[in-house]
Amino acid sequence: MANYVDGYVLVAPKKNIKAYRAMASTGAKIWKKYGALEYFECVGDDLHPKGVSLPFPKMMRAKKNETIVFSFVVYKSRAHRDAVNKKVMKDPAMNSKNWEGKAMPFDMKRMAFGGFKTIVQA
Repeated sequence: MANYVDGYVLVAPKKNIKAYRAMASTGAKIWKKYGALEYFECVGDDLHPKGVSLPFPKMMRAKKNETIVFSFVVYKSRAHRDAVNKKVMKDPAMNSKNWEGKAMPFDMKRMAFGGFKTIVQA
């Protein structure tokens, strides 16, 4: 059976990438603790390839001082994803009190998210 993937694309100020990496490292530990198979956080590098009519920065309306982060988490199945995320949301590290007063290192209003069925896996 093919895996299931949660995918994210978001905009972050370049100056916040260090803080984003720290937050994402914590997230990786939590998701893996509860069974995620793989966890990736990727920062933009080659974002203006020739011949592409809608590059990520244009699609996400990124400013010159911002970059794109592409993230994905891999699970066994959608049911596995749902079970893992349920446990993650109950983890004390995810408690809103741990985040109060802390600015997120990205704009949550400019984040896209979705769950994806894998149709080719090599």
